[in-house]
Amino acid sequence: MKIDSNDYRVRPGERVNLKKWPTIGKPICASKEEYKQLLEKHVEHLSALQQLLYAANRYALVLVFQGMDAAGKDGAIRHVLSGINPEGCDVTSFKQPSADELEHDFLWRSTLRLPGRGRIGIFNRSYYEEVLAVRVHPELLRNEGLGEQLRDDKNIWKQRYRSIVEMENHLHRNGTRIVKIFLHLSAEEQKRRFLERIDEPEKNWKFSLADIHERKFWKRYMEVYEDCLRTTSTRRAPWYAVPADDKDNARLIVSQIVLDALGGLRMSYPRTTTKRRLELQAIRKLLVK
Repeated sequence: MKIDSNDYRVRPGERVNLKKWPTIGKPICASKEEYKQLLEKHVEHLSALQQLLYAANRYALVLVFQGMDAAGKDGAIRHVLSGINPEGCDVTSFKQPSADELEHDFLWRSTLRLPGRGRIGIFNRSYYEEVLAVRVHPELLRNEGLGEQLRDDKNIWKQRYRSIVEMENHLHRNGTRIVKIFLHLSAEEQKRRFLERIDEPEKNWKFSLADIHERKFWKRYMEVYEDCLRTTSTRRAPWYAVPADDKDNARLIVSQIVLDALGGLRMSYPRTTTKRRLELQAIRKLLVK
């Protein structure tokens, strides 16, 4: 089964109904062995494209991963990007803001983690938490030190969406490409994964009571995700809503999305000048002697 990234792309302004958006799709591979072979092929191709990205030194790539707890963000990053050279990649997991981070605007801490040209930056959660978790839990907004008029619930989310879109457009104009992946998990599959984390001792560390607390707000999270995807998926920085109930399928789709993003860049290895070629030939003669 051929994977078409556009099947999962959220069109700019498209009305998103996550109840109708699938959390599981037709299996891409007929067997586990076929899945491993295809994923390995994708990983090898990604490794080659990353090397080209580094050598060309024209673009940077930011991969944003969002999703409910247990949606598979860590697993997707670990499996899909297993062949990436760590020297050219940075992974940042965004937790609750620190006291210092709260003294700055909501985009500040993620701006500090943006990759330079030739590099890949991976955000495990991101600045989007400021229009997702903070919107679900307005008490968090009160802890951000904003003036009362800046906390106006009627306008703040539209203003934050605008700031995000403008920031992403600015980055695109300056060579940073942004690909945003929402791992769309069903409540039923999340429950199954939570039970697995409880029942299997080696997975106990993955589970916390906070996960159950957030599950109570599932409906509200889906509402804010729908609004966020519709408002902030743009031609330059698209969202991809990836069915996440099947981890294998999700990883293959994510890897294809990343491959398409890198493959769509105009990159080439730097050309060697005539002067440089003569220098290399001279060095070669010395080495041969």
